[in-house]
Amino acid sequence: MAIILLCFLASSCYTRKDIVYFQDAKNFETIVETDTFKAKIKIGDILSINISTIDLDVTKPYNLVEAAGGDAGGGKLIDYLVDVDGNIDYPVLGKVKLVGLTIEDAKNLLKKKFEEGDLLVNPVVMIRIKNYRISLLGGVSRPGVYPITSERISILEAIAMAGDLNINGKRTDVLVIRDFNGTKTYTQIDLTSKEVFNSPVFYLTQNDIVYVQPNKSAISSASGDSRIGLISSLVTIAATAAILLTR
Repeated sequence: MAIILLCFLASSCYTRKDIVYFQDAKNFETIVETDTFKAKIKIGDILSINISTIDLDVTKPYNLVEAAGGDAGGGKLIDYLVDVDGNIDYPVLGKVKLVGLTIEDAKNLLKKKFEEGDLLVNPVVMIRIKNYRISLLGGVSRPGVYPITSERISILEAIAMAGDLNINGKRTDVLVIRDFNGTKTYTQIDLTSKEVFNSPVFYLTQNDIVYVQPNKSAISSASGDSRIGLISSLVTIAATAAILLTR
């Protein structure tokens, strides 16, 4: 019986190979980052757009605000939804297709439309994706949905936000689920290898889902709960039987 218990406990042990990140990175090794990732606008995105020029009065038609308590001038700037066709419905300009563009490309497109239509001179266009958030699930310390205020975030930064992987998270098999205009992609990455920096999902896009799968020890522990109860019962029965026999 003791041997059975020892075998069970041994199955729950961790090795360096199970938990250490970037194990194949060499001392003083240099990796040049070649990734030029920039977040692209997707269908369903909510955009905050602000237009400014030297003469602020001429930009008022393009900076509409929400009514607040009946006062049209007391609200905040309205947001713009990228519809199923990839367009936003913008004041004066009408339908503008932004899907698939980076933030910088979208800014340049709007600026070009203002200038070509002789609507504004040297306008400054500010755009922000307001629904930029990511979800972290599974073997992390604090699973949940996290809003992102910058224009990009790496998977390592995201994991750090969630308090790092817990001891039961499988470092060699982290799944990133990405949706782009109705098409889902599933990409697995290995955090124990330096090749994670070359992964196409190293930088996360809005609404990405990161799922850290449980390792063998976690699965064994989950199924082992019932085994421990069974073993405990058998030990109790055997001890009782031994006492009765000696009497």
